[in-house]
Formats: sequence, structure tokens, C-alpha cells
Amino acid sequence: MKRALVLLALGGALVAPAYSDQHGDALAWLQKMAAAAQKLNYTGTFTYQSGGSSETSRITHLVDAAGEQEKLEVLDGSPREVVRSNDEVKCFLPDDKVVIVENRGQYKAFPALLPASVSNLGEYYQIRKGDVSRVAGLDSQLVILEPRDALRYGHHLWADVNSGLILKARTINERNETIEQFAFNQLQINGIIDRETLKPRFDSEGKAWRIHNARASQSLSAGSDWLFKVQLPGFKKSAGMKRQARRGSGTETTHFVFTDGLASISVFIEPLADQKAEKATYSVGAINVYKRAAGKHLLTVLGEVPMATLMRLGDGMEPRKK
Repeated sequence: MKRALVLLALGGALVAPAYSDQHGDALAWLQKMAAAAQKLNYTGTFTYQSGGSSETSRITHLVDAAGEQEKLEVLDGSPREVVRSNDEVKCFLPDDKVVIVENRGQYKAFPALLPASVSNLGEYYQIRKGDVSRVAGLDSQLVILEPRDALRYGHHLWADVNSGLILKARTINERNETIEQFAFNQLQINGIIDRETLKPRFDSEGKAWRIHNARASQSLSAGSDWLFKVQLPGFKKSAGMKRQARRGSGTETTHFVFTDGLASISVFIEPLADQKAEKATYSVGAINVYKRAAGKHLLTVLGEVPMATLMRLGDGMEPRKK
């Protein structure tokens, strides 16, 4: 019996470092993925699937002396383009003849789904390597992130074994169902990219186009007159901003962003005026939305997290007493 206990103890001592090494290797893969999406030149088409709908887009990403330049074109349905130069993002909506201009440091487009530093993700996700398989004609390494609590979803990420660029990403809900997937169909990495291909196809200089400047005054102290009574473990406030609710209205909307590095939650606070608002929950693809009134304000909380997470955060908000 004593010998058996000694063997078990030794076995545990041997298993722990192996698990630690495996975790460290998976974390290193995540860091490689994060760096690849920011530093590599690539162009390709990918398909986004959520529920019964799908959409195909083309992305072109160039890094040069001027920084990051990127163009995302939606190839299905109504034409849309998103052109990014570092933190400045322009969204072209040709059907409405509108271009929306924003400064969005938080902007993330597939395959750039990870934060610059992934070191803290292991605190809220169990991270491990999966199998090697083929995606878009390239060998890919699967890395699995399983949530350690019920506040967030799981993620499966497939990365090119050579460059580390994410080739496919899948979001898994609490019932182990796929609720969202991005996957490259065709991809060229580190090829020659003509800067002309990064220019928008649509001419917004004509009089018919309206330019909506959605740049907001950003400050983590924005909305300091609101109290968050519930703190979600792992979710830290990464942005706070104020912007005009409607052009010429004189009223402001406050917008907060909370993130654990992978999942993000947005909170919008706007004046309710004389309208009445009932509590409401609904989903748009993989995004859950929760709305409720708080005094004379309407709170809208949304994100790719379980609905219970949104309700927990939203129900814990109230105006500070003056």
C-alpha cells in the first residue's frame, strides 16, 4: 500500500510538469497567432457563418513603414468596405452613400482576434493544443480555449503551422454548440501586395456621399456618474467614450467596453426621454443583447458572451447618487 501511494505521488509529480509544458506550448502558439495577424502581409477570402446565415469577405493586410493598412470587402449582398489605416477606420456603405469615420483602437477583424499579449488568458481559459489538420490547403495547429467559468464562451483556433496566422476560428457555447465560425477559403501569406488594392472602390468625394464622423472623446473616466456594482471576473474596462446620440440632437451616448482579452462586452447608455422601455433580451447571430431602463436612461449591453453574463453586468448598473 505504501509503495502504491509513493508511486501515485511520483506519478503526480511527473504529470504536473508535463501539463505545465503543454499549457505553455499552447500559450506560445496563441502569442504566435497574435503577432502573425499584426505583422504579416496577407490577402485572402474567408467565410463567416452564424446560425443559418453565411457571408464571404476578402481581406488584404499590409505592414510597411506607415504601419498597418487593411481593407475588408464584403462580397455577398449589399456592397460594404472597411478600410483601416492604423487606428483610423472608414466604413463605406455605398447603398446609403455614407462613409463612417472612427478612431477604433479596439477594432478587431478576422484573423486578428487575439490581444497583443495573451499571457493573462490562461487565468480564465484552460488552454491546450489539439490535432494538426488542413485548412485552406495549409497544415494547421488547433488550440482550444475552454472557459473556466460560465461567464464566457469557448474558442477553437486553427493556425498555419509555419506562420502562425489564424486560418479558422470557432466560438462554442455552453451547450458545446458552434455559434460562430470564420474560415479562410483561399489565402496568400507574405506575397507582394499592391498598395492600390487597399484603396476603397467607392468615391466618397462626390456630393452625393455623406461623411459621418463618429470619432468619440475617449476616456476611461467617461461615464463616471455610473456605478458598476457587479464586477465580472476577468473583464476589465478597456475603453470609455462619449458621442452625440443623434446628429444635432445635443444629447450624448456613453459607451463602455469591457474585455477579458478575447471576449468583449459593450455597454451603451442613452437618455430615455419620455419613452418607456421594458426589459428585453434577443440575439443577433452570435451576439446577445440585453436592454433595460435605469432611471431616465436606457442601458443596452451586448457581446459574444452568455446572456446571463450580460444581465449580471447590466442589472448591477445604476446612476451614482449626487
